[in-house]
Amino acid sequence: MIAARLRGRRSEIEQATLTRVYAVSEPPAGAGPEYLEGLRVAVSAAIEYGLGGIERGEQSAPPVPDVLLAQARLAARSGVSLDTVLRRYVAGHTLIDDFMVEEAELFGPAELKRLLRCQAAIVDRLLAAVSTAYNEEAERRPRSAERRRAELVARLLGGEPLETRELDYDFDLHHLGCVLSGPGATQALAQIAKPLDARLLSVRREEGTLWAWLGSRRPPDPGELVRCAERELPEGHVLAIGEPGEGISGWRLTHRQARAVLPIAQRGGERVVRYSGAALLASALQDELLRAALRNLYLAPLEVERDGGAALRRTLRAYFAAERNVSSTATSMEADRKTVTSRLRAVERRLGRPIVSCAPELETALRLEQFAAEPSPDTGITPPQIPKLATDNGAHP
Repeated sequence: MIAARLRGRRSEIEQATLTRVYAVSEPPAGAGPEYLEGLRVAVSAAIEYGLGGIERGEQSAPPVPDVLLAQARLAARSGVSLDTVLRRYVAGHTLIDDFMVEEAELFGPAELKRLLRCQAAIVDRLLAAVSTAYNEEAERRPRSAERRRAELVARLLGGEPLETRELDYDFDLHHLGCVLSGPGATQALAQIAKPLDARLLSVRREEGTLWAWLGSRRPPDPGELVRCAERELPEGHVLAIGEPGEGISGWRLTHRQARAVLPIAQRGGERVVRYSGAALLASALQDELLRAALRNLYLAPLEVERDGGAALRRTLRAYFAAERNVSSTATSMEADRKTVTSRLRAVERRLGRPIVSCAPELETALRLEQFAAEPSPDTGITPPQIPKLATDNGAHP
């Protein structure tokens, strides 16, 4: 059956569709990692919807998945045009048709024509539902003064040269961007940032986050903000912090850095995450090629062990959580030091290099594996704690 054959190529179809989707249009500057993650989830759901239609037929096709409607609403809030959203679905549909043509050579032209008609009807239904969800969201949003400020900030982030007097903020300063998630975020940030003696620009976003910048004549100290937040940040909040930047370009860059590490704060054990401590992981979460490379280089070689590398990965996670200290690793695992050392040496043999030479990449690969095994924070399910990125303290096996 053609649906079964297509399911056997599911990974290939999904990767090719993602490539085609990104080729249609790059996400706008205001979209951020939550939109990118939603886009990947939506592609997977759309492929499953199409395969379900092939299996059941047009009349018994499943309903349009809620995740696709949610992504359409997020696109409306993120400044992605409806034209771009629809062109992406059409591009993906065309690609699936190409795969069907390849497989249908075994079934004949009559069956292929029937399946193509079925797919066209399913895609029409999908485009109609997505358009309705997008337009309802666009019409629902009131144009309050606060929303105008948020839209002005989003347009500035997108590179538009605009009058900024309404924002009452000096863009020639040194800036430190941060994104805060949680109830009462504006008040929480004002309290945390008070010791830095900086100008504060903040706008609330409809997805429940607060975008903010601290501006001062001298570069703000991110470390001081981290320390204040670790003491004062209320329960139920997470804070992502960029690196200092100067002028309007620095204002944009520090914001992008903060948004890049927000998913790590939302899904990890640390409620306060600074870009400099998680840059590689943040980049890998948004880069399919880098994620695949890290897995192939640092995890796949461990899978030749009899247990598939489970013991080696478990030891490595404890090792990085213990800041690469063998004795502390052994204590946390309730194992002897000799066992831990033996496993770390086994990792080095499998990788063909010392752990010290690739520790950041190896740790990032391990954390990506945990991210892949857990649902997105948008599902409402709280994922398990993830060990923080360790820094080199000179303790190596």
